[in-house]
Amino acid sequence: MKQNKIMQEIEGSFLKKDIPTFHVGDTLCIHTRIVEGEKERIQMFTGTVIARRGSGLSETVALYRVSYGAGMERVFLVHSPRIAKVEVMKSGKVRKAKLYHLRGTSGKASKVKEQIGGAAHEETVTSDSAAT
Repeated sequence: MKQNKIMQEIEGSFLKKDIPTFHVGDTLCIHTRIVEGEKERIQMFTGTVIARRGSGLSETVALYRVSYGAGMERVFLVHSPRIAKVEVMKSGKVRKAKLYHLRGTSGKASKVKEQIGGAAHEETVTSDSAAT
């Protein structure tokens, strides 16, 4: 067995299986585990996906949001054990792979059109109809 295949098998055991499919432009809510002393709590961060890079264990996603007049950007490791849950709130309709131009904008300029229907909608419809 080649060394590359061995690494893929080892990494495969650490990959999360419950990550939903999401793309750049989607609005995500990521639940992160925060440890404060002996206590552990979950904090949510909701934002628009402006970049996604890497693959496997090193895959990262950059979220951006504006709160209280200040823009915040946060980068998460998708398969990190600190991430408890990833939820897709809205699907966005964009034509670019990276949305770095949203960083300095506010108001209507920072909006991403919502994708209604399409492939993401079909996946949820078929899974709902299969459950009933």
